[in-house]
Amino acid sequence: MRPNDPDRRTRIARAAIEVVAERGIEGLTHRSVAAAAGVPLGSTTYYFQTLDDLLEVALRQAAADNVRRLREWEESLPQDAEFAVALAELVMGYVRDQQPSTVVEYDLYVAALHRPRLRTVSMAWDQALTELFGSRTDPITGRLLAGLFCGLVMQVVIADPSPPYSEVETLFRRAIDGPAEHAGRMHRP
Repeated sequence: MRPNDPDRRTRIARAAIEVVAERGIEGLTHRSVAAAAGVPLGSTTYYFQTLDDLLEVALRQAAADNVRRLREWEESLPQDAEFAVALAELVMGYVRDQQPSTVVEYDLYVAALHRPRLRTVSMAWDQALTELFGSRTDPITGRLLAGLFCGLVMQVVIADPSPPYSEVETLFRRAIDGPAEHAGRMHRP
């Protein structure tokens, strides 16, 4: 390793994500991150004095990686793509193809419930999703889709059996198109 290692901070951040993936938030220590990053213990404490510092950088890195992947996904969609179908496929792909990274991303995101300093990062992640989905719809629908997307990904990861694809697509379709004409009407006697 070179004495001047400009990528060390980033490697430590990615190692923190790996440690959370393997051991959960409770398993995150400076020592475990240093070992995963292949750096001296002093490097982790130099860049990140506290465990909350490590959690924050891991959350920032996970959010940036996730938003980058989502932007690439959105840019690859044809303009005339049926967005509800594309979103349903994306949710199912998060579980089918990316479950380990999806679980760690949610672990880090939810850590903000008990660590107020992480809330800004989690909220920025939410805003990025809202803007991304709103670029295909409108700002309000984008916010609705961001919340639905996050909730459905979590449900599909946790549920056994997970909801069927058709149900996920129907939920996105409803969020985008609104209620069917006959749905939601109350019948009065």
